[in-house]
Amino acid sequence: MKRPPPRRTPPKLAKLKGEFVWHTHEDTDELILVMSGRLTIQLRDRDVVLDPGELFVVPRGVEHSTVAEEETAILLLEPAGTMNTGDEGGAMTKAAESLD
Repeated sequence: MKRPPPRRTPPKLAKLKGEFVWHTHEDTDELILVMSGRLTIQLRDRDVVLDPGELFVVPRGVEHSTVAEEETAILLLEPAGTMNTGDEGGAMTKAAESLD
């Protein structure tokens, strides 16, 4: 059986502070690993609080938002080209930038 080609999933590093827009990624899961600080991932039915070294996978199609009361560094794993605001768009949409 032939395997499908792998999806390109470069890691993304981000610093967050404050509240982010509610959004959905219809076609992909989103893995969030907290490197420093503390992050609350808001889901419609519950909140998930992450400290450094903890991770959570937001399943595809699940509406979510994030809140960081203090500056929080995270590592994201999601396919290349995935927009940070998912289907919501707007002023908080930001393309990934290279660290080079």
